[in-house]
Amino acid sequence: MTIDLVDVSITSPGRNFVTLKITTSDGIVGWGDATLNGRELAVAAYLSEHVASMLIGRDEDRIEDTWQYLYRGPYWRRGPVTMAAIAAVDMALWDIKAKKAGMPLYQLLGGASREGVRVYAHASGTDYAALQNAITGYQELGYTAVRVQTGVPGLGQIYGVSSSGPGVRYDYEPAKRSGDRPSEETWDTRNYLSHMPGVFARIREDFGTDLRILHDGHHRMSPIEAARFAKEIEPYDLFWLEDCTPGEDQTALRLVRQHSTTPLAIGEVFNSVFDYQTLITERLIDYVRSAVTHTGGITAMKKLLDFAAIYGIKSGIHGPTDISPVGMAAALHLDLAIHNFGIQEYMPHNAQTLEVFQTSFTFDQGFLHPSEQPGLGVELDEDAAAAHEYTKAYLPVNRLLDGTIHDW
Repeated sequence: MTIDLVDVSITSPGRNFVTLKITTSDGIVGWGDATLNGRELAVAAYLSEHVASMLIGRDEDRIEDTWQYLYRGPYWRRGPVTMAAIAAVDMALWDIKAKKAGMPLYQLLGGASREGVRVYAHASGTDYAALQNAITGYQELGYTAVRVQTGVPGLGQIYGVSSSGPGVRYDYEPAKRSGDRPSEETWDTRNYLSHMPGVFARIREDFGTDLRILHDGHHRMSPIEAARFAKEIEPYDLFWLEDCTPGEDQTALRLVRQHSTTPLAIGEVFNSVFDYQTLITERLIDYVRSAVTHTGGITAMKKLLDFAAIYGIKSGIHGPTDISPVGMAAALHLDLAIHNFGIQEYMPHNAQTLEVFQTSFTFDQGFLHPSEQPGLGVELDEDAAAAHEYTKAYLPVNRLLDGTIHDW
């Protein structure tokens, strides 16, 4: 059998998604996620204009060879657009292979290493009362781990905080449908560093030591600021501090590591194992944060996580709502199979999205399972997808109080 058809779907059921459909000569369909938030059309064009024709007639079973063909063949390597396109092809081919085998994908990856996948939720609030209410709500749903983000005095809307009011969950979507330009937010690191330790202290006082607390710095601190912050929050026993400083200079994490034992997670914007080489071999992080969708797919992520395992580093795969249910399912199958699993980010998709993407993974008391359905366990309803036209949306940009552009 060979690859017969390759189609790219762009749909916007509340937010934009790019989905790749590969059909074999005997009619088996595989799905892949190629969503790159705010740059969706770039990946869609890469797939439709450059990749699709290269796949026609290829043997769908030769997944490793196809991955290398798409990575090494075009000469221009890496980057989020290229790696998201490769990831979509890779997911679709694994989906096909597992469907042909009549088993869920995780079985082809070595079988289950655990009964379920522990996930963390996003709890946020413009003030502590709203944050406390959100955490309580997640605990009532069975979550044992939450990422906490809160408003900072003196600042307006900031990353990770829902603007919909207390008690509202699953509604944070940073990509704004704001015409031809992104919205702008304001940031002040000094206020943030003064405010957040007190928030963690109150959470521990109110919720005890059993709750796993995660927090995302979103690249906004300099290395010395991150080192100070990580040291100061040690008494509150965070599960991890994420993206405390920009990761492009991997050696910057040495400074943070020297000054603190707070566990560190990084890699949300990485798209290659080479982005981690120093971080892993020098044990400068504790969790790998890449998304399957943005890092070359299942083939590449499995290799990356096996490499990390040698150094005792665990997974923390990126899983926001700008990863489609197809990409989320791919992450869950990996999570279930690998030995060095840490935790999985989970933001449930809205009802509109779940009308377009037919999912089979299940949530129970803070754990997900990818299901026993053959393949990835997600199918795209193409008629439903066609009813939601693409709408341009951008992630915000960030400025300091004096107007200087800063990391968002």
